[in-house]
Formats: sequence, C-alpha cells, structure tokens
Amino acid sequence: MKMNKFLILGAGPAGLSFACKLFQNGERNFVILEAEHEAGGLCRSVEVDGSALDIGGGHILDVRRPEVLKFLFLFMPREEWNYFTRDTAINLNGKLISHPFEANIWQLDFDSQVEYLSSIAKAGCVTGKPKPEKFTDWIIWKLGEKIANDYMLPYNSKMFGSELDNLGTYWLDKLPSVSFEDTLRSCLEHQAHAQQPGHANFFYPVETGYGELWRRMAKSLDGRIFYGRRVSSINFSSHVVITSDDEEFSGKFIINTIPYKEFNELAGMPENLRASINELKHTSVQIKYIPQNLDTSAQWIYYPDLSLSYHRIFLRHNVLLGSKGIWTETHSARIEAPDENFAYMNEYAYPLNTLNKPEIMKEILTFCRENNVFGLGRWGEHQHYNSDLTVELAMKLADNFA
Repeated sequence: MKMNKFLILGAGPAGLSFACKLFQNGERNFVILEAEHEAGGLCRSVEVDGSALDIGGGHILDVRRPEVLKFLFLFMPREEWNYFTRDTAINLNGKLISHPFEANIWQLDFDSQVEYLSSIAKAGCVTGKPKPEKFTDWIIWKLGEKIANDYMLPYNSKMFGSELDNLGTYWLDKLPSVSFEDTLRSCLEHQAHAQQPGHANFFYPVETGYGELWRRMAKSLDGRIFYGRRVSSINFSSHVVITSDDEEFSGKFIINTIPYKEFNELAGMPENLRASINELKHTSVQIKYIPQNLDTSAQWIYYPDLSLSYHRIFLRHNVLLGSKGIWTETHSARIEAPDENFAYMNEYAYPLNTLNKPEIMKEILTFCRENNVFGLGRWGEHQHYNSDLTVELAMKLADNFA
C-alpha cells in the first residue's frame, strides 16, 4: 500500500477541481477514489433521446466567479458554451408567472394583484415584526401569507418534505426582503422591480450536457482516478481508507467529498460525533425525461401544485439548443408508478438545513481538520453548494497546500 500525499474521496466537482488545481500547482502525488465508473457526481450527463440529459437535475455554470470561469475554461473553452440570461417561471394554477414571484404579480389579473399586495403590506418584514424561529412562520413573515400559502410553502414541502419546521431559518437570510413599494411599482409599471435571483446569467454547453466538463477534467488527470472504489471505512489515526472490496489506500491528507453516512466505520472519531452523523438529513430526487417541448422560453419552471408529483421541470430544448424534451425533478417520497420514460434516482441530492446542522457540522469538520481530513463540497461540508462555489472552495483549499 503506497502512502499518497493526497487521497481524495469522490470524483465529483469538488474532488476533480481540487485535484486539477493540485496538478496545476505542480503536485503529482495524489489519487482519487470514485464509487461510480465515471466522474462527475451529481453533474454527470447521459445521452437520452439523442441529446445529453443531466442526471442530477438542471446544472448550469454561473458567471459570477471570474477565477472559476478562467479555471474551468482551461478544460472546456469558452467557445463551447452558450451564454444565457435567466428566464424562469412559476406555474400557478396553470398560469406561468415569471420568477421571482413577488416582482411579477402584475402578470396576474387585477383582483389577484390586489390580494397579493394587501398580503405583502401585512408581512412581518414590512411591518417591522421580529423574525420568528420556525421555518413556516419565517416564510410568512418574509413574503406575506398569500405568497407563502400559494407558492413557497407547498413548493418547499414538495422539494424538502412535509416537516418544514424541522428546517432552520439561518440559511434564508440571503433571500431579499419583499418590498411593498417595489411590488406596487411593478404592478403599476408592468415590469419587475426586485433584486435579481441567483444564476441571473449562466453558461451551458453548446453541444453536450454539463457532465462533459467534468469528464474532460477527469481525463486530464492521467489515470489518477480509481473507479468502482466505494469507500466503506476511514481510520483517522492511520489515514487508511478501505473500500467495499477490501482494498486499502492511504494519504497524508485526506480530502473527503462524499456523504458521511456512506462510511460504515469511522475509526478514531468520537462516539458522539459518529452518532450526530445520523442526525444529518438529505433528500433524494428522481430525474425523469419526458419527450415533449413546451411553448415557453423559460429554462426551468417551479410547480407548487400539490396534486403534481414533481416540484420543477428543466426545459432541455431551451438550454441545450437543438435538442428536445424536458425532465422533471421529484422528491423520492412523491414518485409515481414507473413508466417507459428514462428515469434516474439520486440518493444524495440536497443536504437539508435542519435546525441542528450547523452545530453538528462545525464539530465534525473541526475534528476532521485536526486529523488532516478535510471536508469539501456539497457532501463533504453538507452544504447546498452550487458547482461554481464548490469549484472556488476546492481551488482555495488546493492553494492552501501550495
């Protein structure tokens, strides 16, 4: 068993970006262990009905981090990407309303506009009421009862599960407060007045799925990825990891990007921390292809209607230009009977921001760092990171070792 300087667990965006940045910095003493037989993690793509489909859902490349773009374009040049301005919508009782909802209620009929405006005027963040602690109360405080009950609460229950008050509110402060004045101005002028949502502008490959980027990064690593190696245990003292096939690998520094629940054994980790891992929650989602186009320019659409199993759809034909079809995203608890269409289940889709998660992860990550094991990315840090932020964090961590 060779002692590697860096042993990287997982060849998704976090592990690949860290490894490629190490390589760029001149480091060659590293290996990656990947459970699947191809790289990319949640950002993998497969060919379905003649075009690429992203099996983890609609993944895109945000434009807000120039250093990340510069780094990634080394592997997939800028000319291989299309540039988009975000065009997303909410399906409210069969009518498409542009996102964000509160900036576009002017697209509804007059009476509905009055109802929503009246509700927003009474929202706690508008009237100066203190922030509540429960998730459902916080959403009502932030958006007003009508937007909360018609859109945000049913949508979130479809996406994250029915027990919403088990979620914390610490991660919601990034949402801008609803301004009654801006909403009223939107209704009067028939144009949106609100802060731009995330991914206001983004890139998507011209001819392939998002997974092509990560395939190329993996190819650049010159055989340093060991595929089909599902890690089952890690020893924090000896720095040896064991796979499900009883292979052993070791590293002076271990970079973990896989879910902590995937380890059958965490030798050397205190019992209380091992127990707290079981308190971490996540959702599983199914991505299902539907071979039809919709008459809209939207790139994805949110569906709060509880009678529909899925919570959103990604319109492939409006992002991968020249393709056809859409795919749905559905929480595992809401999946309907299978049909003949392609479907893929992601066991680990979204980390849940439960009430006790910050304290649990602070303790786990602190212990890991003290033992030269570094959590990285969506699952290594149990954070709902998008791929561009994951790449940025991976680059910074690799530079710390330079």
